[in-house]
Amino acid sequence: MSRLQQPLGPLMADVAGLHLTVAEAERLCHPLVGGVILFRRNYETPRQVAALVAAIRALREPELLIAVDHEGGRVQRFREGFTHIPPMRTLGLQWQHDPAAATALAFDTGVVLAAELRAVGVDLSFTPVLDLDWGHSEIIGDRSFGRDPACVTAVAGALIRGLAARGMASCGKHFPGHGWAVADSHHALPEDPRSYEELAAQDMAPFARLADQGLASVMPAHLLYTAVDPLPAGFSPFWLQTVLRERLGFDGAVFSDDLSMKGAHGVGDIVERADAAYGAGCDMVLVCNDPDSVDQVLDGWQPALRAESTRRIVAMVARGPAPDAAALASDLQYQMALESLQRLGAAASQFASGPAVGEAP
Repeated sequence: MSRLQQPLGPLMADVAGLHLTVAEAERLCHPLVGGVILFRRNYETPRQVAALVAAIRALREPELLIAVDHEGGRVQRFREGFTHIPPMRTLGLQWQHDPAAATALAFDTGVVLAAELRAVGVDLSFTPVLDLDWGHSEIIGDRSFGRDPACVTAVAGALIRGLAARGMASCGKHFPGHGWAVADSHHALPEDPRSYEELAAQDMAPFARLADQGLASVMPAHLLYTAVDPLPAGFSPFWLQTVLRERLGFDGAVFSDDLSMKGAHGVGDIVERADAAYGAGCDMVLVCNDPDSVDQVLDGWQPALRAESTRRIVAMVARGPAPDAAALASDLQYQMALESLQRLGAAASQFASGPAVGEAP
């Protein structure tokens, strides 16, 4: 079967199970679709998920962008057959004791994460989390490298370089910082009352510094910064255009967080949310875990497509050779990084990772 020749659109959708259905294939061929995000429900074994990805890739030319939330810790979608990656707090705690060792481990973590995902055909993991750990977020917790912006910048920067060494882009989240707010944006709209100056000096610092150091994309928070702007960050031209693009000079891709989350519902129905996020400056909008909403967007959304957004999304596609699982067995860089992760596992048992928090969907 010949592939559909069609540019990548601004919507990232998902699929229900382990195999692509006819209805899903038809949906993914819609011109508004440009990517697919995978979840734990889509994974059984490396071979199975590689076949699922291949089926998605066979639909179109250029191929759809394939992404996953695969940070490590409690947000690692593929587990059996993949290397267990400890929570990022482990690297941050290591940095407090030995910054050089922590950044070396972070680089190796990026190498292993990217190599294993690319071996099954995945382009992009939505990582790293750049949120500061203020100690009272329900959803961030040990996903954060730590409280110190310098630590987060240094360790996340090393992980980003490790991803890039294996041809994978990065995505810093959740701009301009989700670590202060208590509520989980999957279930409510969190609020942060701090001033712009406080946010810029603390939570935004890793985003600002890494924007010049290879950060390829950003995901804004479904979070309302009440002292700064009346719109949640992911729907705010102020945050995405004035701050991110103009003040920070960021020219990478901007992905919305999932528009099905409760934190996005105040903006309107699903079509209005997609339009507001794209209009505010997101290059690609995500609609997950709700196929009916995806269909509503495909039926009702008529965005004025932007060439610069298409360019940024195309740049997220993984680059260079991607050895399969068998070839990784003789891949020296990967094998050395894997040995380093064993040391990181030992560090995870040495340093407490903090209170358990439920995994994001």
